[in-house]
Amino acid sequence: MKFLFDLFPVILFFGIFKWGESSPDSAQALVNHYLSGVVSGGVVTATQAPVLLATAVAILASVAQIGYLLLRRKKVDAMLWVSLLIICVFGGATIYFHNETFIKWKPTVLYWAFAAVLLVSQLFLKKNLIRTMMEKQMSMPDQIWPRVGFAWIAFFIFMGCLNLFVAFNFPTATWVNFKLFGGMGLMFVFVIGQSVLLSKYIKESE
Repeated sequence: MKFLFDLFPVILFFGIFKWGESSPDSAQALVNHYLSGVVSGGVVTATQAPVLLATAVAILASVAQIGYLLLRRKKVDAMLWVSLLIICVFGGATIYFHNETFIKWKPTVLYWAFAAVLLVSQLFLKKNLIRTMMEKQMSMPDQIWPRVGFAWIAFFIFMGCLNLFVAFNFPTATWVNFKLFGGMGLMFVFVIGQSVLLSKYIKESE
């Protein structure tokens, strides 16, 4: 449920973009009606409308996520705040300049921010954030946790690079599909693969 909650803005972005892609005139009308005041020039074409509308909805969804947690007096993870900041900056630039380049950079900046936080924490602060999050679910020897942390750092760097490759070498519709299904699928494969390797290593060490 937490995984789906974290993915909520991405799922909405995908759904709204697909709707806008199939109904560009309606999407254009909505964007010109509700967003004309924050769009440079005040007019958006039917081609631009789907990604701008999806971006605006994703920003609102991210704000709603944090608002919901605050109202329920639940802890807001630091990465949720980081994600909100990044989508507001890059999403806001996408809407204002009606240029999808900015929102295409957003996942990469987020992935690399995750990698940077993990790297700085592990190397300089001597705190393994992956261990902090996972040690209640699984017990491993101390010498394994740094490897797990570096594996996640490498994964996030790779995902950031892969996002840029797809974003700027394929149509926007392909990138939107990859953003949800490709990102989620690769994350699932990485987690399962890492769990299998760790389980095998621990058994061999016993």
